Amino acid sequence: MSDKPKHFCGVAGMALTVDCVSQLRKGLRVIQHRGQESAGISVFDGRIKTVRGMGLVHEVLSHRSLANIRGNSGIGHVRYSTTGSSCAENCAPISVTTLHGDLSLAHNGDIVNADKLRLKLQSEGWAFLTTTDSEIIVRLMANDLSQNPDPIRAIKNTMRMIDGAYSMTVQVNNRIFGVRDPYGFRPLAMGRLHDGYALASESCMFEVLMGEFIRDVAPGEIVEITPQGYQSHSIPAMPNKAHCMFEWVYFARPDSVIDGLEVYEARKRLGRILAEEQPAEGDVVVPVPDSGRAHAMGYAEVSGIPYEEGFMKNRYVERTFIMPEQNARDESVALKLNPIKSMIAGKRVILVDDSIVRGTTMRRIVQMTRRAGAKEVHVRIGCPPVRAPCYYGIDMKTREQFAATNRTVPEIAKLITADSVGYTSLPGLVKALGFPESELCMACLTGEYPTNVPGEKTRFQQRLDV
Repeated sequence: MSDKPKHFCGVAGMALTVDCVSQLRKGLRVIQHRGQESAGISVFDGRIKTVRGMGLVHEVLSHRSLANIRGNSGIGHVRYSTTGSSCAENCAPISVTTLHGDLSLAHNGDIVNADKLRLKLQSEGWAFLTTTDSEIIVRLMANDLSQNPDPIRAIKNTMRMIDGAYSMTVQVNNRIFGVRDPYGFRPLAMGRLHDGYALASESCMFEVLMGEFIRDVAPGEIVEITPQGYQSHSIPAMPNKAHCMFEWVYFARPDSVIDGLEVYEARKRLGRILAEEQPAEGDVVVPVPDSGRAHAMGYAEVSGIPYEEGFMKNRYVERTFIMPEQNARDESVALKLNPIKSMIAGKRVILVDDSIVRGTTMRRIVQMTRRAGAKEVHVRIGCPPVRAPCYYGIDMKTREQFAATNRTVPEIAKLITADSVGYTSLPGLVKALGFPESELCMACLTGEYPTNVPGEKTRFQQRLDV
């Protein structure tokens, strides 16, 4: 485990008047940061054909592997495993055949009641080929479709059975649907391309493909896209949303807009508030690239302390938090950053990043900064301390892994060998994002969960039942 929360997945969907394969491939490369373990696409050409495998998009979806696959409608997926192990069998999209045609699904998030549903279905004689919650969803939909060919009905009935976080793209023969859970945990955007309409986990995909962002899919909404437009269906949304605050703090690309808030601007606001709440005497503000850059810019603006790039990043090394093996992560940290000594030597450095999970990577960066000649190293973090597990698609499952567990802030500073540590407060985070606190999921910070998680406190619950 590195300092960063492990990612979840990214999804895409397209309905075009022309072959969509190359556009899907390009689109998945835009959202590659959301998952780097596996990738895949499903397209319709008389039937659904799927190409998927372990590796990055350009490795799995090579021109050779896509030579014999084409179609005007399709969905795509990039994956980091959260529920289900990292293996070829668990790659997505997951495709099945029903009495009324083919069905394929790409899913971003985690289903809280997946284990309960799996046991129930297995007791009824169902068999599963993977360990993912995505297969549970696709089989529930397929079972409903076998009784009635209406995909909207099948999706709605499945949504009533599953509990948790999900943004999905679903393909039923040549029809493409986008689905977002009633809480709105995970983002899902809709856009217009030159030859049709598309769905994606992040709005930046449309702009890179020379299209335009239309709007977010609303919590509890089902959208069907066609080459000519889209049609909306919905189930009742929850009275209180639960947008994952980590999307703005860290996960999403800075050029994305999620639920009306640009990610880059949100991070600068966090940095400004951090400077107000946690000032430090320093000579230079240095970001941990790339995730801390916008936070550091905001911090420098308010503090008046010069902003400088203090590290050179090797962009040809994988992001450490998504690498499955600890040895690979350790080696990658050593390869990915190198200090620019002229910006650090002899100075009091304010090192700014978005978050700390375990603290191992931050400790190495602090020590690297000291070896480069820093007089002092003060760490400032744009997110409050992470203290509780996530059950909604971020691979932070145990309290023991967190640097903040049973430690005071000075003790965290000692752990990472910094002269001081300061975090944005919870009210500061809410202020920066501009949403009512009741519409944000901050369970990993507060230990209060938007849905019923056995053994955990539910949001707005007065006490934890034993």
